[in-house]
Amino acid sequence: MRTYLFAILLCSIGLANAQTYEVGAFLGGSNYIGDVGSEAYINPNQLAIGGLGKWNLSSRYSYRVSLIYSELVGDDAQSSSNARKARGLSFSNKMLEVSAGMEFNFTEFDLHDFSKPFTPYLYGGVSVLMHDNLYYDSASNVAQADGNKNAIAIPMAVGAKGKIGQHWVLGAEVGARYAITDNLDGSNPTAQISDAQRFGNVYSDDWYVFTGITLTYTFIRKPCYVCFD
Repeated sequence: MRTYLFAILLCSIGLANAQTYEVGAFLGGSNYIGDVGSEAYINPNQLAIGGLGKWNLSSRYSYRVSLIYSELVGDDAQSSSNARKARGLSFSNKMLEVSAGMEFNFTEFDLHDFSKPFTPYLYGGVSVLMHDNLYYDSASNVAQADGNKNAIAIPMAVGAKGKIGQHWVLGAEVGARYAITDNLDGSNPTAQISDAQRFGNVYSDDWYVFTGITLTYTFIRKPCYVCFD
């Protein structure tokens, strides 16, 4: 009985030590989807850069946090709509996103086992977005900034990653964010701004997309191999 309890204890310690941690960087581009500019869904046109960390609970699931900085831009001249081109609006919105959620691997991705070096994955969670509070006045077709605002966004990403060494993982992903705000482009400003112009679909919130690569360094803790010898 004591031997059995001791084996359980060893296995529990081994499972805890089998967890791995990753830290790394994200590099890619961003694009905006809404009431101003191009209607393309994946069209990276501004640099997006940041960092991320992961806590791998198993070969399938990981907790993930990230911090990404970029600038969302839109220009009606880039639209395929003649009405938008004639309107001629444009904006630029500096933004910082903090995101946390869970990553799910389609296949087992065990960093201790190099027989399975590649897997596609999904990521979902919740983000906090800090951005410029934009508006248009009657004298300009370029959006103006009036302080900063915070918004919640829902990230949804799909990607693929592979091991490129004992400690390095390289990935590529496309991640769409549904922002719970309709004013990333200045089309629906707060009522407190005088002479602000409203337009577009006020019942449809904005989206933005990050497209890029990730490179992470893994801190591996070897699992227990003697539990059932």
